[in-house]
Amino acid sequence: MTCYISKLEYPSVLTVKDIQNILGIGRVQAYELVNSGQFHIAKVGKRILVGKEVFIKWLEGKQE
Repeated sequence: MTCYISKLEYPSVLTVKDIQNILGIGRVQAYELVNSGQFHIAKVGKRILVGKEVFIKWLEGKQE
């Protein structure tokens, strides 16, 4: 498990596993979140990716 101290340490593109670790939620909850439409995701093959800036804005409640 990767432990991030600061938002600046997040990778530029987050995986579902990264989001799971950052928020301290389970795998199912993380997949439900990324598939909820609350922020833009990119699917590359089977991988679901979220941009760091998009995720931080969502986390801070500043989504557009």
